[in-house]
Amino acid sequence: MISERRLLQGVVAVACLVPVLTGIDGVLRGAAMLRPGAVPADLDSHFRYLSGIFLMLGVAFAWTIPAIERQGPRFRLLGAMVVTGGLARLLSWAAIGAPSLPHRLGLAMELVVVPLLMLWQARVAKRAAGIDQPGNEKSCRDLSPDNP
Repeated sequence: MISERRLLQGVVAVACLVPVLTGIDGVLRGAAMLRPGAVPADLDSHFRYLSGIFLMLGVAFAWTIPAIERQGPRFRLLGAMVVTGGLARLLSWAAIGAPSLPHRLGLAMELVVVPLLMLWQARVAKRAAGIDQPGNEKSCRDLSPDNP
């Protein structure tokens, strides 16, 4: 039987493909990946910069996979970055109008999937620490980094 931890690791690994592959595409093709034709240099520069950040965000999430049960703070920080980007995308939708389907799917990933993954990671971390198992509670002192 596959453990919940292993299942979470697999789901996060698959989810990491989105920012990694999209980031690489954006870095290599620039804003032209959205619409062929002439693109202003400043727009292309900014798009490639953000694509590089997006790429690294996916890599950073991938780094959490091997010890995902111990990566709560990092996982939450990365997740907060994604959710903030999703809120910015939502603002664009309200101000400018609905984006294309791939961007709406991105919004669902940013505001639904990633928060659910954050909750799941917290659950796996609690289970790994023995916090939610009856008779196996650990004190906050037992969980401190100085007390292995």
